[in-house]
Amino acid sequence: MRILLLFKNSMTALLKSGSVIFMVLTVSIAHASDQSALFSLNHPVVGGVAVLALGPASNAPRVTFEQKPVLVVPGEHGTWLAIVGISLTTTPGPQHIEIKSDGRTQTMTFNVQDKKYKEQRLTIKNTRQVNPLPDDLKRINQEIALQTKAYQTFSPRQPSNVIFPAPVDGPHTSSFGLKRFFNGEARAPHSGMDFAVPAGTPIQTPADGTVLLTGNYFFNGNTVFVDHGQGLISMFCHLSVIGVKPGDTLSRGDVVGKVGATGRVTGPHLHWNVSLNDARVDPAIFIGQFKP
Repeated sequence: MRILLLFKNSMTALLKSGSVIFMVLTVSIAHASDQSALFSLNHPVVGGVAVLALGPASNAPRVTFEQKPVLVVPGEHGTWLAIVGISLTTTPGPQHIEIKSDGRTQTMTFNVQDKKYKEQRLTIKNTRQVNPLPDDLKRINQEIALQTKAYQTFSPRQPSNVIFPAPVDGPHTSSFGLKRFFNGEARAPHSGMDFAVPAGTPIQTPADGTVLLTGNYFFNGNTVFVDHGQGLISMFCHLSVIGVKPGDTLSRGDVVGKVGATGRVTGPHLHWNVSLNDARVDPAIFIGQFKP
């Protein structure tokens, strides 16, 4: 009701001033007032997300999956929901979460389905980006340690929203989970979503957050990690310009940098990762574009 009243007052003021605007309202799901919207995230496949109803509790239950803390948000009528990230390496079949609530510990079983991802073959001109030199490997290992620590961050605050707008407006070129081959050699599956947009395009954070880490990395190029709360992390890479620094507090829509072609790329684009409980998951789920 308060949101509707603020919207009505804002529109009244704009109409009196003679302004004309076009607005797109994105539902903010911080306190799960619309439980059906939260369940739209439920795609329990490898590389996907499981939304699990935990039932009522006096305080937020503490949930873990594969020994890592899980995002828990309020549901309806005093209930709670766990939003669980499922990595590409999770074994399909029965899995379980551990729930600690009101002095009790219990488990809940859910089923993870397999998913077949397509292949992608790319040609990289800089062969060191395919077969790094020994000095490159030393640098890469140091960078992996930094990024792994960022992905494992679990801050207590609730995310401002878990239904996301896309960080840029543009077509997708490479989807999550693609089995990738660089110059004919197999490499790790694609851990995010690529957007084909021109260099210099501003990149907006899809939810409030704190900047965890920035840097220029061997594979990722110029990179920004944003902590949205409770293990929900965005990573943006291949930027031409980084516009934030670690510790900066961001509101949804703030610009974190600009699209570029740094790191291992074939041209300008944005690569966006979404991580939940240290599992890289399909960003398409969060922007309503998941394809089974």
